[in-house]
Amino acid sequence: MNRLNDSTLGALPAAVTRPAYDRRALQTGIVHLGIGAFMRAHMAAATEATLAAGDLRWGIVGVSLRQPDTRDALQPQDGLYTLAIRDADEHGQPRQRLQVIGAVHALLVAPENPQAVLESIAAADARIVSLTVTEKGYCHDPATGALRLDHPDIVHDLENPHAPRSAIGMLVFGLQLRFARDHGPLTLMSLDNLPANGRVLCGAVLRFAEAVDPALAHRIGAECRFPCSMVDRIVPRTTDADRASVSQALGCEDHWPVLGEPFFDWAVEDHFAADRPDWTLGGARFVTDAEPFERLKLRMVNGTHSSIAYLGAMAGWETVDKAISQAALREHMEALMRDEIEPTLADLPGLDLPGYRANLLARYANPALAHRTQQIAMDGSQKLPQRLLGTVRDRLAQGLPVPRMALGVAAWMHYLRGVDELGQPYPIDDPHAAELTALYQRSLGQGASIEAVQAMLSYAPVFGDLAGNAALAAALLSALQSLQAHGVLATLVAMNRGELAQ
Repeated sequence: MNRLNDSTLGALPAAVTRPAYDRRALQTGIVHLGIGAFMRAHMAAATEATLAAGDLRWGIVGVSLRQPDTRDALQPQDGLYTLAIRDADEHGQPRQRLQVIGAVHALLVAPENPQAVLESIAAADARIVSLTVTEKGYCHDPATGALRLDHPDIVHDLENPHAPRSAIGMLVFGLQLRFARDHGPLTLMSLDNLPANGRVLCGAVLRFAEAVDPALAHRIGAECRFPCSMVDRIVPRTTDADRASVSQALGCEDHWPVLGEPFFDWAVEDHFAADRPDWTLGGARFVTDAEPFERLKLRMVNGTHSSIAYLGAMAGWETVDKAISQAALREHMEALMRDEIEPTLADLPGLDLPGYRANLLARYANPALAHRTQQIAMDGSQKLPQRLLGTVRDRLAQGLPVPRMALGVAAWMHYLRGVDELGQPYPIDDPHAAELTALYQRSLGQGASIEAVQAMLSYAPVFGDLAGNAALAAALLSALQSLQAHGVLATLVAMNRGELAQ
């Protein structure tokens, strides 16, 4: 079977959407750090719509920060890959719609050639540098958002300005080179699931730049822009079976397709240092303030996703659709959104919260995605502060109970034991794994007690000022005792009956 590339585009089945523009004429308007599946299923797809409309200034240079796998898969394909949009038909049978994306026209691997990354950021045509580096890629303290100058990657980068390995180091040294060439400012745009992600990025960049040269920090702060954004599309990890099925449908081999659901929502602040693509052509919206959209998504989507992930993974429910098909979990998730999360959200004109909630539950039930709970469970120490604990703080500040929110947090703590209820072990994939698993064994490993819960809450990188909170500790203790003694399903039933401590 032939490989997907520019020369095989014309032979694809008629139902497959493909680039109709001249890819040889693409300019590099965007440099993207962290070219994983998430970015390729949303920003690249929205950019593709701009290119299809004839604005060819927005080709993307994709940068892998750690591994060469994406470059190795896509370079022989001339940067082309397939976006498979999957859902179910009216009979519940999985279906997919295929589009070949051509926006990525160059690929770099930072560890192999960090200077090439700096050169791409400094290039005259570049106007935007975007990032999907996950929460841990910001080298910050999740509880405070501040850059950790003692982070090993940050220490390395300050000592090795010509070979940075963190996204923050690459941005600052790339901007330093750009300004030296008088190529003007850039827009630096985070697409990661962080509250106020643009401000978090700005704070990290300026703090690093101050350590390099205060004058550089001043210029970046004065001239560059850091718009906040919110992206919502479920993008599960691509499997070998996905590669095989997409390649069969194409009639040629695609070694690195990406999957996504039909739902797509991208709100980005219209706050750019230079020009920007018309991403509205691909379904995005430009807003004056992304914060209400961020809060909606982080709490309703990401927060519930994480709760499903830890409860589902512990119960042995391997995918989100299998987990949400459990009546007790679905009832819990709907009540969690309705009773505890939604009252903390700001009003958004035209937003129908009950409709949003129902649509979200339907998205989770999509059988075509097979989104693994273990994938979502990764990096919990980085995710909990913004996905769950923001809601917890708001409710506690108003004297409101948090039983269902606490169950999600308790499920994460319970997950740290490293074995599910079926006796299957799994690795704890988290940058703080060693400290957290040791803490679990010293405290909850001996059984849930108020002292054990308080010990867990004292872990400052995750819980910050929540350490010692009596109301949260009581709710966590009740949930943990039930999870340890009776398991996930029985705990959910007890929660839904109002039998756990409020």
